[in-house]
Order: sequence, then structure tokens, then C-alpha cells
Amino acid sequence: MPADAPTTPTDETNPGSRLLEGLTEQQRLATRTLEGPVLVLAAAGSGKTRVTTRRIAYLIERGEPAWSILAVTFTNKAAREMRERIERTLIEAGLASGTPRGLICTTFHSLCARLLRRYADAAGLPADYSIYDTADQLTLVKRVIAGLELSTTNFPPRSVLSSISNAKNELIDAEAFERQAGDFSTRHLARIYKGYEAGKRQAGAVDFDDLLLLTARLLGEDATVRRECQDRWRWLLIDEYQDTNRAQFVIASLLAGTREERGRDPNIFVVGDPDQAIYSWRGADITNILEFEERFANATVIPLGENFRSTAPILGVADTLIRQNRQRKHKDLFTSTQGGSRVEVTLCRDEGHEASLVVDWFKRFGEEGLDGEGRPLAWRDMAVFYRTNALSRAVEDELRRSGVPYVVVRGTAFYQREEVKTALAYLRLAANQSDDVSLTRVVNTPTRGIGKASLAAAQQFASERGLPLFEALRRAEEIPSVSARAANGMRAFVAMVDSWTGAGTFMGTDVAASLRDLAERVIEESGLEAHYRKLAAKQAEGEEADASRVENLEELVSSAAAFEEDYDPADDPMRFDEAMTGDAGTAGVPDLLGVLRAYLESVSLVADADLESSEDGAVTLMTLHAAKGLEFAAAAIIGLEEGQLPHSRAHTSEADLEEERRLCFVGITRAMRRLHMTASRYRTVRGVSERTIPSRFLEEIGTEHVTLSDQSDPFAGIEGTGMGAASSPRRLGTGGPRELSSADEVERAAAGDKLAAGLAAGTTVRHPRFGIGVIETVSGGANARAQVNFRGIGLKTLVLEYARLEPVD
Repeated sequence: MPADAPTTPTDETNPGSRLLEGLTEQQRLATRTLEGPVLVLAAAGSGKTRVTTRRIAYLIERGEPAWSILAVTFTNKAAREMRERIERTLIEAGLASGTPRGLICTTFHSLCARLLRRYADAAGLPADYSIYDTADQLTLVKRVIAGLELSTTNFPPRSVLSSISNAKNELIDAEAFERQAGDFSTRHLARIYKGYEAGKRQAGAVDFDDLLLLTARLLGEDATVRRECQDRWRWLLIDEYQDTNRAQFVIASLLAGTREERGRDPNIFVVGDPDQAIYSWRGADITNILEFEERFANATVIPLGENFRSTAPILGVADTLIRQNRQRKHKDLFTSTQGGSRVEVTLCRDEGHEASLVVDWFKRFGEEGLDGEGRPLAWRDMAVFYRTNALSRAVEDELRRSGVPYVVVRGTAFYQREEVKTALAYLRLAANQSDDVSLTRVVNTPTRGIGKASLAAAQQFASERGLPLFEALRRAEEIPSVSARAANGMRAFVAMVDSWTGAGTFMGTDVAASLRDLAERVIEESGLEAHYRKLAAKQAEGEEADASRVENLEELVSSAAAFEEDYDPADDPMRFDEAMTGDAGTAGVPDLLGVLRAYLESVSLVADADLESSEDGAVTLMTLHAAKGLEFAAAAIIGLEEGQLPHSRAHTSEADLEEERRLCFVGITRAMRRLHMTASRYRTVRGVSERTIPSRFLEEIGTEHVTLSDQSDPFAGIEGTGMGAASSPRRLGTGGPRELSSADEVERAAAGDKLAAGLAAGTTVRHPRFGIGVIETVSGGANARAQVNFRGIGLKTLVLEYARLEPVD
């Protein structure tokens, strides 16, 4: 680090800074507490991004060089927005004319890709390694399974990859996995893991999980690399810390360093909310944030509980719900703005009725505005959330019937479309001729007369000699079983790729002058564009699928051009020290290859959340997981039933149930002004209408901030509903929605207790449909239910009011 680096500022420096204006007292505290480990417990809507960006600007104002600051988050979208906000903040404060050179706001995966490029030799990787996406991983693992003569029925490729991913997130490599393998199945899985790793090594490739695993290993084992990174980044900031897995925690800890390494407590600043930890299925470990003070001594904990997004009733419901969880750090959730409409909870007849109620609710806002203010609410300010994608179908149907525009956050993202992936595979092969997966994807697309048998012979030739497949194609005449036509096709293919890359040197007059030119040449000279134009010409009038594929290829060229325009060579990891020293130096990498590698990394590392963006003027439909980090003026959460939310998988684990509750909490806190939560008495599953149990979360949100409406009875309430209704039949109503009183609830709770009293865990019972079973759990109260394990059927959760269970002597 330069000798003239400024001394570390303290939180007492310049308390009158303009950067502290407009912040609450707690936000100011989080901005100015600079020394040592800091944990900010940021409630939903509490302005955490504002605090992080102000803190970075505050550091720069205090004289800290921008290159000494590293901010890490989980999506490229979030990182981009953070950079833009920092730039805007600095400009408004008169501190800079743009983003300071050397400041890094990035994702964990992008950071690791950068470090592994720079320290490729130390990490045991080629500098031009490829990053495999899910499709590439599946291709390779299927090949490994076949090569081991195992069945994909017994070892489904996606399940295998999931197991490998889970192991890597726990920093368990193939050798360690093999040592731990005990049973028959796990031993075979270990063989696949080893073969998969060998295949990637031969191709000079890594997968997403390798980026984390290899970086954690590199930082942990190489003291020189670790020290260089710690000297570079004196200030480490991590957003969404509750979503980190073990590998990310280790990387963060090694970058932060210890008191012994630093000579002081590490300056690690993390922001997160245990109440929004909903990604354990991705490997996220909530204990990373719950045990932060234990892992980083002398840590300062700052709660941000004031919500600037939602109304008081919405926050009241959210707070009442989340207090049911035990795995959390409590903070008061509140807003300074009083008033607001109560949260609406409606019990519907079925999914069709549910959809019509929600759409009518939106249409009212679209015509009248919110709370009678007379200004119509835009469709883009409304959203529907659900636990699983299948629940969107009925709402989609109703929106179409009603003529309401909508967009579903799902579908095939741009970089995952077939024609785009194929074009990218050509570019990846240009960057790395050892990438056999990319090569096999494109070698005969469009067709070049290289049949499966000839390609298999070339693969065998390469395997026997330890060559990349591309080199085997170059020596096609040496492969006896390859036909003359196939050999000509192979040589022509190699010559084409060589013409793009200068035979791998990226030097010479024939090599493209820019990334845009290279992308355009690849699309044209590979024959992809002509291939899709030909298909489009053959289509019947009015069909646009293949015509749009040509447009997608054109858009890829635009994407490459836009990336190149914004590309800063200082961001090349091989030029790691330029921002610190001001010396560009020589990286030994041709400019075109450098920008090509950076571009391929950028499109490989696009996260799911980066693809989740609604279109203007359309109601957004998305899963609760996808909704995290977003906000809408009016939101509906549908499908609040046992087995849906909470999901059926959560019934046997308290930890899983708490995560489902956090997921519901996340959905509730996406709503800014109006929230509608719905459950259906019946829901169609595989074409059969099945009785449901309202979610326990509807009880747990309390009644203080809720308006409860039972519309589940087509005859306005002949009998109880299973939520807020008595067990005995009611008199006929008037046909309108029925408000439920506290007397109703007391009556129904007493009836539920009476039903549960006659049953106990371990009792053998008979059901008229499911036959003989044994009760595993039973609960009374307003939603009295039992879990019964039926012979030959398995575990079923039943509402006692309707179950007709008979004890068997």
C-alpha cells in the first residue's frame, strides 16, 4: 500500500458533513461508525442502501482513496444501482464529477472471478478459463455419468449437480467428498463429482460454485495473495449479509483479516436482516448474521427499525407475524407516518374466485386511485405474490379476461435463449479453445457435415492423447475413422475460429478491431444468422419465432457494443494495481481478448434477480422469493394455505417453518400502502378440487390491523369455513362478504379444542377415503388439525372439523 495513505478516520470527524443531511439519527450513526466491525440490522424499507452509499461517500470525503473500498452485494443489478447512487451522491456533495477510479461495487461471484483471473497461477487455473452455466454443467455431468456406466434414473443430473453445489458451498471438494462417502449411493456420487471436476479441468473451465470455493481456498492457503488483497481493500462493506453461505463467509472473513494481521480490528461493515433470510435452500446460513458479534470481536450493532416504505397497519401485521420466530435478532419495526388502510384478509371459495377478487381490487385502484385520492394507480405499481409459480395461472387467466396488462417474472431470459447461448458459445470458444462444452455445442450448428460418429471419434482421439477437442479437430486427418467430408468440415471449422482469434494470439490484421466487430463476424461467418433467416423464411405467414431469433442475435451485437463502450481497462483483474499506482502497466493480454473475457464474465454472472424486472404499465406477478428487494404501492399475496404457505416441506422442521414465516414477512413488507392476503377454501391440484386449510400465518398476524372477510361460501355462509367460523352450520346470509367477529373466533376455537381432545398422538384412526393411519400430531384451537400417517399413502394434514376420523380399537 502507498506510504502516504491517510490515517484511518474516526466517527468524530466532521460531524457537520453534508453527507449526513436527511438521515435519521440511527442512519447517521451507521454512516459515521467507521472503526472496526459493524453490523447494521436493517429492517425492511429502512433505507439500508442509502446508508451504505452515504458511508462510502463519507469515507471518500474523509480522504480514503476509492481503491481501498470494496462493496459486495448479491446481484449485478444491485451493484450497478449502488455505483450509480454513490456517483450521484458524490456529485451532489461537490466531491467528484463521477464514480471515483478504483472503487469496486460488485457481486461475490464477480469479485471471485476477478481474483481468480489475476491470481490464476496461484489458483491452479488457466488465465483464460471459461465459466460454465447450468446448461454447460448438465452437458458435462451427463457425459460423466454415461462414461461411468451409471443410470441417469438413479443419478438424475440435476440432483447430482445440486449435491455437488451444496458440497462446494460448504467448501467440500471432490477429494473431501470421496473421503466422507459412506453408503453405496454416495460413493458413486463421489465418482461422478471427481469425473465432473476432471472434465472441467481438461476444458479449462469452472462453474459458479468453483468461483467461491477456489477463491476461499486461494485466500486461505496463499498468505501473499491474502496480504495483497487486505492491503488493497482497507474497507469492506457487504450487503444482504443474511444471504451469505459458508464459502462467502470465509471469503469475507479472509478479506477482512484478523486483528493480528491488520494491527487493528478489521473494518468490515455488514448490512442485513435475519427476518428476511429466505434462501437456505440455496445454501445461505442465517447463523452468519446471528453470530456476527461472536465471530468479529468488538463489533458494533446498529439497528435500523424505522420503515420508510409501508404504512403503520402493514408494518403492524409484519411485526406481529415475525415475532413468532425464535431465530432472529429483535428490532422494533415502526414508521413515523401514521394512518393507512387496514390489511385485507379474504377467504375465497376457490382459485378462480380468488383471482377475480384480486383483479377487481386492482381495477378499483386503477380507476379510483388509493384510498379515494382520485388519482388512478398505474398497473406497474401493483403486484401479485405467491409461493410457487403454479399459483399464477388462475390470476393470469383473470387478468387476460379483464384486459389488464401483466407481466410474469419468469420465462426465458435473454442470455438463456437458444440462439443467444449458441452465439455466446462461439465467443467462449474464441476466448478459450480448450472449452470442449462450448465447442460441442457449436461445431455442427449450423450443420457442417460433422456427424455424431465423426465427432465421437475426435473426442476419443483427444481423450487418448490428453488434448483439447479443438486440437483434435485441427489434426482431423490423423483420425482414421473420420470421413473425408467430416475432416474437411473440421478443418474449415478450425480455420474459421483461427481467423477470428489470429490462431489464439488475437494479433494480426485479420483479427476483429473491436468486440462489436467480433460478435458480428461470429454471427455472420458461423452461419447462425443465415440459418435462422432461412428458418424464418420457411415459416407460415404470421409466425415470428425464428424471425425474433435473428433479432435476438442482432441484440447480442448491440449488447457487446454497449459493454465495450462502458468497459474500463482498469477493471481488468490482470491490471489489479492500476487504480492504486496510476500506472496502467502491461498486462500481457491483447485488448480484444481482455474485453472479450470481461464481457463473457459479465453475461455468465447475471443473477436471477437481475432478470426480474417488470414492464411499465403492467401488473407484476412473481414468487415471494423473487419479490425480495422490490416495492409496490398495492400488493396481493395469494394462496395462504397450509401446504402452500407455509409450504408442505416445512411441516416437519421448525427451522424450515421459520423460513416460511420470514418469506411471508418479506411479501408483506413489499407493500407500501395497500395489502390484500387471500386463501381459498378449495384449490385444484392435478385437476381435482381439494379442501384446504387456511395458513397458520393468517392467525399469527393478529386482528388489530386486519379486516377479515369470509367469502368462501357460495351461499354467503351456510357452514363454517375453517377460518374464523363456528363448527356448526350458520343461518343463510344476504349474499355479501361476511365480517368475522371476535365471538365467532372464540366459538370456533372452543369447538376445535373439543374435537382435538378426543384424539392424541399415537392413536390409530380410520378415514373414509385414506383408510387406516396413525396420528403423529394434533392441535386444537381455531384451526384444529391433525397430521396422520396413512398406510400406503403417507402423511396427510387434515382439518378435524371435516376429517371424520374414527379411532380404531
